[in-house]
This record gives sequence, structure tokens and C-alpha cells, in this order.
Amino acid sequence: MEEKQNYLNDRIEGRNPVIEALRSGREIDKILVAKGETEGSVSIILSKARERGIQVQEVDRRKLNELSETGNHQGVLAFVAMHEYAEVSDLLKRAEEKGETPFLIALDQLTDPHNLGSVIRTANAVGAHGVIIPKRRAVGLTAVVAKTAAGALEYTPVAKVTNLTRTLEELKEKGIWVIGADMGGTPLFKSDLKGPICLVIGAEGDGISRLVRETCDMMVSIPMNGEIESLNASVAAGIMMYETLRQRETGKGGK
Repeated sequence: MEEKQNYLNDRIEGRNPVIEALRSGREIDKILVAKGETEGSVSIILSKARERGIQVQEVDRRKLNELSETGNHQGVLAFVAMHEYAEVSDLLKRAEEKGETPFLIALDQLTDPHNLGSVIRTANAVGAHGVIIPKRRAVGLTAVVAKTAAGALEYTPVAKVTNLTRTLEELKEKGIWVIGADMGGTPLFKSDLKGPICLVIGAEGDGISRLVRETCDMMVSIPMNGEIESLNASVAAGIMMYETLRQRETGKGGK
């Protein structure tokens, strides 16, 4: 009896369904394989995943049981993207076609799907040309992200890159200023955000990683006048994006 291909929101369960997804070129964010499973059809999955640069994570079979909705994962479960990823060049081309100065958002190791979805939704609202996320140690375009983005994925492209630091360096070579969020940075409202820009927001709790921080041209901070010391990542991103939009529309800022 032919094995049924089980597509459950943002995941595929079972060895043959995952192999077929790999063969078809479907966008896959991550594959989970039960510890100790390396032979037979699993070896094919591992080989094809390596060819495509897809992250493979070994997990306890109990973890797969928890994630499975069919009870027939056969030791393999793949998380697939709910939307096709773009290239960074597509984001820049989008700005060029609109005759606008590049306005990009890069997220460093953001793991909360609600935060990513909110950032994409706000990026669309302010007219940003796209969002950049890393392949590893970060959430991809899951079903939760798509739902939280509330349709914005259809209009705001998301690029997924192997090395975020290298990508930011390449953007700098193209004349784009890379500006990161950090509590010790220059006050946001005194920073000039009017030119070609890529805003960088760090992970929940940990902030921007060291290598990405060292790549940034400048760090900016959001004023905090209350008792708490930090903001939710998507809220911080929203504040920075709207300050960028304000400066671009009024021509004022950076004083």
C-alpha cells in the first residue's frame, strides 16, 4: 500500500513523504531525525539534505512523538516553509523598481514565530523592501509565522541566508548602512535613518550576536523610561521601523 503524504500545516511526516519533498525542491527549513536512525531511506534523506544545505537535527524519538499528528512519523519529520523564500538581490531589486532607497530588516537568531510574523507584518506596513533571516538557530516561515503576519507574506519578501554576517558585509559594500539595536547604542531619535539602511534586531533575551554586532556600522538604543529594561523583539523592531519611516517622510532626524 502506497504511503500517504502527510502535510500538516508546516510539517511533513514519514520517510517517503520527506524524500519526495526533497526531490521536488520544496522549501524545507529543518528536518528532525530520531537519534540512531542513519540507514536505509533515512540515509537518502540525510544525503539530499546535505546537498541542499538543509539543517538536520537529531532528537529523541519521544520528541517526534510529541510533534507528530499522525503517529506515523517513522523517525523523520520535516518543517516546511509556508511561503517561498526570496534572494537578498530580490529585495534590493524591489527597492530599485520602486525608485526607493533600500529599507531592509535583518533578524539575528530570532526564534519566536509570533515575533517573526509581527516583524513581517510591520515591515509591510512601513513599506520596507524585505526581511532577512539566517538559516540556522532561527525560526523559518512556519504556519504560526504566516498566521501572525496576517497576509503580509504575500507582499513582503523574506530572504533566508546561510551566513548573516557575510550578507550584512555585502550590503555594506553596496552602500547600505547596517544599524543594530542595542541598549548601549546612540539614542534612536538622534540617529540618522534616512539613507539606504538595514536595521538589525537581535534574538529574544540575547540581543545581537558578537559577529553581527561587529559588522554593524552603528548601534542605536530605544529610550526606556520605565522600570523594565528591554522590549519584545517585534516591538523594538516596530519602533525602529516607524522611526525610519518618519524620518524618510519628514526629512527630519539624526540631530
